Amino acid sequence: MKTLLRSTAILSLGLLASGAMAQDIVRIGTEGAYAPYNFVNDQNQLDGYEIELGNELCLRAGLTCEWVQNDWDSIIPNLVSGNYDAIMAGMSITDERRQVIAFSDEYVPAQSSLYVAQTEGVDVNTAVVAAQTGTIQAGHVSETAATLLEFATFDDALAAVTSGEADAVLADGDSLLPAIEASGGALVVVDSVQIGGGIGVGLRQSDTALAETFNTAIASMKADGTINELMVKWFGAEAETFE
Repeated sequence: MKTLLRSTAILSLGLLASGAMAQDIVRIGTEGAYAPYNFVNDQNQLDGYEIELGNELCLRAGLTCEWVQNDWDSIIPNLVSGNYDAIMAGMSITDERRQVIAFSDEYVPAQSSLYVAQTEGVDVNTAVVAAQTGTIQAGHVSETAATLLEFATFDDALAAVTSGEADAVLADGDSLLPAIEASGGALVVVDSVQIGGGIGVGLRQSDTALAETFNTAIASMKADGTINELMVKWFGAEAETFE
């Protein structure tokens, strides 16, 4: 747990659910290392799609929200232990994770994961493939004939490809596409795969009232188009938005 940043929601927009009150404090864990979902900007502040989305959800729900930056590999254990109340960290909804925590409704629909390499001729089924540890992508690679190299962060996994340590990296397309564009042609997509579900707020299984509160706010943002506007802002005009 590196830094603690506060975002205070001061207005209630009539979306309180299951007794959630304006003075309720909800601590949200995020990694701060998975752009454009969540990252630390040049002002040393948490930024990204999930930070802006989470602040708006809290505003609509009449909650006071505090952001807690936490390493990915311990983000679920620290939720279960009570070090914060929710997770917004680009976390895909999977059956395996549902055995440990609960999820809100999706705030990102299911996205494609991309294999990215420096050359187009990489066979991802037999290559050395980098992925961030504890992700659905790492799990997928481990079930193939490829050799999996796991890294603590997305940036480290991507760097393994540019350094030649790995032949390819597998990660969410929304995170890889900006890196591909910034590479000036040095990185290319060699394959794609659909794994996991959409992305939602991670919650303790006992916190059903808080889940309902988040679901109400998420539904309101889908209904007025705000959530799609944020996705286009952070992921680009080609973002796979909600219909």
